[in-house]
Amino acid sequence: MLETLITSKTRIKLLLKFFLNSDTRAYLRSLESEFGESSNAIRLELNRFEDAGLLVSSASGNKKLYQANRSHPFFNELNNIIFKFVGIDEIIEKVLRRIGDLQSAYITGDFARGRDSKVIDLLLVGAELNRAYAAKLVEKAEKVIKRKIRLLIMEADEVDSYISTNEALLIWER
Repeated sequence: MLETLITSKTRIKLLLKFFLNSDTRAYLRSLESEFGESSNAIRLELNRFEDAGLLVSSASGNKKLYQANRSHPFFNELNNIIFKFVGIDEIIEKVLRRIGDLQSAYITGDFARGRDSKVIDLLLVGAELNRAYAAKLVEKAEKVIKRKIRLLIMEADEVDSYISTNEALLIWER
């Protein structure tokens, strides 16, 4: 659906990069190698986003780092659209609210780094979660969002060490 509204693949990649995880910061050359596209096409889109106020930039040595502008009036709406495009809203609705004593849920892996992927890494934190039921709900959510969900379940005392070594994006908390 998003590809119908936004015809520039570069623009969609940048929206995913910066609005899935607003802490993501990147510079032109890193985006060029990540996207496999010309720096000119990426630069044009970065300039458009910056001119519109959707991205802010800062200097880091001789590099210009870009990041989503969280204070932009459309930030929350764009963030929600990207979550819906990826299917995170469906994961929350179909899986997280029904599996037991859930304390928090995180997206890890590529999506936590702001990269589009066919696989969503989902980390659930809680005591005595119904793993079989969670697996069944994940299977249903996969059909709706048309993406694979890789599920990891941990107890609260295990999660801190995992998050300290892996990028994680908190999507739900009790």
